[in-house]
Formats: sequence, C-alpha cells, structure tokens
Amino acid sequence: MKKDYPVPAGYLERETEVKKSRFIARVAPVSSRDEVKTWLEQAHKDHPDARHICWAYQIGRPGSAAEAAMNDDGEPSGTAGKPILSVIQHKDMGDVLVMVVRYFGGIKLGAGGLVRAYAGAAESVLSAVGRVVQQPVVDTRVTLSFADEQPLRHWCEVHGATLDSVDYGSPVHARLSVPENLVGEFGAFCDAHKLDYSFER
Repeated sequence: MKKDYPVPAGYLERETEVKKSRFIARVAPVSSRDEVKTWLEQAHKDHPDARHICWAYQIGRPGSAAEAAMNDDGEPSGTAGKPILSVIQHKDMGDVLVMVVRYFGGIKLGAGGLVRAYAGAAESVLSAVGRVVQQPVVDTRVTLSFADEQPLRHWCEVHGATLDSVDYGSPVHARLSVPENLVGEFGAFCDAHKLDYSFER
C-alpha cells in the first residue's frame, strides 16, 4: 500500500474551553474502520460521563480519500462531525481520526457556536500533532531457505524495509514491504543469494 501523503505521527490530545463547556480533542492515525471503532471505544471508556463524543475521519489520500465519515453524536445535525471533517480536509492529512469529547458547562452555545467550538477543538489538536510522510513501498514476495532468513532480516533492518509475514514451510515464503526507491537494490540482493522474488505493483 503506497502512502506518500502526510499522516499523523501518533496520538495526541488537546483541551479547549468555550463558555464553561470542555472540549477534549484527540487525534490518532487510522488505516481501517476497525481501528476507528477501537479508538472510539477507548474514548467512551475514558470519558463515560461526557455529554457527546463527536468525530470524523478520512482514510486514504487527502483530496481523494477512499473512505470518510463523521458523527454528531446527539449534537444538532451538522454542528460537530461536519466541522471536524472540514478541518481535517483543510489540513491535507490522510489516515486520520479526530474525536472531540464534550462536557456540557450549562451554557448553550447555539448552532454557530457549536460549529466554531468543534472546528476550533479539531484545529487545536491537528495543528499540534506531528506529520510524517510514509515513503511509497512495493509489496514483495520472496521464496527462500531457512538459512537465508537472517540475511534477509538484516537487509530489511538496514534498508528500512518491513518483513510483513514469514511462512515457515519448505521452502520458506516471506512477504515484505520494500521502499520503492530500493527495488533495484533488493533485486540485486536476491540475485546474489539466489532467491526467487516477485514485486506486486
């Protein structure tokens, strides 16, 4: 899977207050709907007394996301999830989930106030989180003997490739993610060790 676009460097939380309502914004990198669900379950565990936990996410390349969704979680329609998603899209970041936990402070904010509060909370956490651009990788299959596994692992460590899975049959089958710019070097390594390999583009 190629990811040559910015994604969040990790999890981060920021809190803002608007007219006594607390807004706790969380950002997390996500690459599937299951990961989104796990993060949301954690937010509900951490904040069981919160009035609302609103969220939005987009998975895939910014501007042409493969999947995006949002949820107002009981706030008036369009006042929470949509402004959060708008901020995400404006930040030009992919594979990102933003959750905003709200503790009601007793003063109603009105529709415009809610939009500004949720957008502001999303902005505060997205501005603070680090961004990383993952290099494009090529999925690779390799057939090797057991004795070749250690040299293969060493090559991966030195060159920033990822050994995704190893099937210890006879022979051994491995799946790797090789940085696109090192495909030629990897091919030379395999040729030198007489390994069968194929790239999936």
